[in-house]
Amino acid sequence: MTNSEKSNQMANAIRFLSAEAVEKANSGHPGLPMGAADIATVLFTKFLKFDPKAPQWPDRDRFVLSAGHGSMLLYSLLYLTGYEDMTIEEIKNFRQLGSRTAGHPEYGHASGIETTTGPLGQGLGNSVGMALSERIMNAHFGNDLVNHHTYVIAGDGCLMEGISQEAIALAGHLKLNKLVVFWDHNNISIDGPVSLADNTDQRARFEASGWHTLEVDGHDQAAIAAAIEDAHKSDKPTMIACRTTIGFGAPTKAGTNKVHGSPLGAEELAGAKKALGWTAEPFVVPADILEAWRAAGQRSLKEHASWSNRLASVDAGIRAEFERRVAGDLPAGFEAAIIAYKKKLSEEKPKVATRKASEMALEVINGIVPETIGGSADLTGSNNTKTTQTKNITPEDYGQRYVHYGIREHGMAAAMNGIALHAGLIPYSGTFLTFSDYARGAMRLSCVMGIRVIYVMTHDSIGLGEDGPTHQPVEHLAALRAIPNNYVFRPADVVETAECWEIALKSRKRPSTLALTRQNLPTVRTEHVDENKCAYGAYELAAASGKAEVTIFATGSEVEIALAARDQLEANGHPTRVVSVPCFELFEEQSDDYKAKVLGDAPVKVAVEAAIRMGWDRFIGLDGIFIGMTGFGASGPIEELYKHFGITADAIVAAAEGKLK
Repeated sequence: MTNSEKSNQMANAIRFLSAEAVEKANSGHPGLPMGAADIATVLFTKFLKFDPKAPQWPDRDRFVLSAGHGSMLLYSLLYLTGYEDMTIEEIKNFRQLGSRTAGHPEYGHASGIETTTGPLGQGLGNSVGMALSERIMNAHFGNDLVNHHTYVIAGDGCLMEGISQEAIALAGHLKLNKLVVFWDHNNISIDGPVSLADNTDQRARFEASGWHTLEVDGHDQAAIAAAIEDAHKSDKPTMIACRTTIGFGAPTKAGTNKVHGSPLGAEELAGAKKALGWTAEPFVVPADILEAWRAAGQRSLKEHASWSNRLASVDAGIRAEFERRVAGDLPAGFEAAIIAYKKKLSEEKPKVATRKASEMALEVINGIVPETIGGSADLTGSNNTKTTQTKNITPEDYGQRYVHYGIREHGMAAAMNGIALHAGLIPYSGTFLTFSDYARGAMRLSCVMGIRVIYVMTHDSIGLGEDGPTHQPVEHLAALRAIPNNYVFRPADVVETAECWEIALKSRKRPSTLALTRQNLPTVRTEHVDENKCAYGAYELAAASGKAEVTIFATGSEVEIALAARDQLEANGHPTRVVSVPCFELFEEQSDDYKAKVLGDAPVKVAVEAAIRMGWDRFIGLDGIFIGMTGFGASGPIEELYKHFGITADAIVAAAEGKLK
């Protein structure tokens, strides 16, 4: 067998493991793995730097299957190259409950899966964050420790999704030349030919966004290899348009949508094997072909060993810092710095917006945590995400700590996921809370993957005032709280803001959203305690003078209003307590005894939040009083808006006393 014939059969191993797994599951997408097998074979056998025995090697190349519906391509590659947790049994159990081989690649299910993909375009967005992380870490630690590529296979659907333009524009602007995207250009979508819905000149689009582009026959392995070598010489990110046939080899379904999202069927599968000269039994890879694949899996062992030697030989302090960052550990002294800062705040009692309080906290945090990477979707001055330590990252200087993402919330959030997944950096960036709608796809994937990404969402209520209902979020807190594994913080003052930031940074397996005000708020935590009270999710901020008749639950800017209402109710002879609720999700993690104590047994329970009621019945019951929004906001000065919508201390007092009668 010639080398060319062996390479073709190695690609066929991907094709038939994939097609057989889909056939056995009677579910899945065989077309992409069959069509992209030659691209993957060239990449994994000749170029990709990886070590299946050490899948977390920090200087490995990253491979992202953005077209996640073709997941069997990735699973086949992981099995063939020798990842220990991707066995042939896992391949046989494709799409079955409890298997590592989920319908779409799931981060954490198996080694070698760098990110969760499936929602089209998200993987492409992740890859921009990964490639940017490589450049930032390279600037900090040098070529000896950080020098790798990020490779992506993206389909026609990935490029049709709007997020793709945001991602490629950002990558082109930042000149991320170690990012290489293979466009699996098979011209087929679920409905049929791509021409049903799109006729974009994709190469021209990428070139207009600052990319180097090439075009090859996606089944010509020599041409693919030459294109990758060309990409490595470019000072721009590269898109290689690979003309492929979806379902390559299938006698009647190849090149059609019939092979996109359905099994081939026994007759078609047999015909494909005959056409491509594959005689092995189902789920069997001939020994010589498997041996060649396993050898490919060991191709980078010398590079890994050399890298390990370089790491061992660098200055001990640099090595310790590199290892700390990659492990995701916070620096020593972090907690002490937050405690000292909180003490200062409780003494000085500043009256500032929580967006400003966030900036103040970040000034402390960024001074002691050098791996934080900030940013904003063109709202830096509004989100307050830039500090004295975070200078602009540019193509000329990747060694800084602030990304101007531009007006690209979709791309920004997906890139932050990629930064977090890469390891070594902690991403945070901002936009207005109402525009979390634009970022929500990536925010949800942050939660699915369980990664430390911090979303700074300012202008959190009608309190933003004159910009009106298009910018005033009313349903967004409830919508974000509805996402599992998501911490949604709404701090009431500078102290709570610092505590929420501390929790977010310590939460290595959950993303966090900080909902922050535009308007100034007084310091309500005037007595310092070392303990992080926000870590309880809800806590008694002000006790009743006697047995409580009323409990008021509030978040953010409405805590001030709740405290004013308490003063009036107490003056009127009604003992009242106020509970601050900075994080619903953390409250639910507490013991039953603690939750019962915080909820209390006051006959009247009131919740106040300048948002919709959804979620608050957990605290006040179905018969509780809710003071908040029932519809969209309005344009006007903040003081008038709160009165107009009845979110005032007087309204709380009237409602509570009306129920006490």
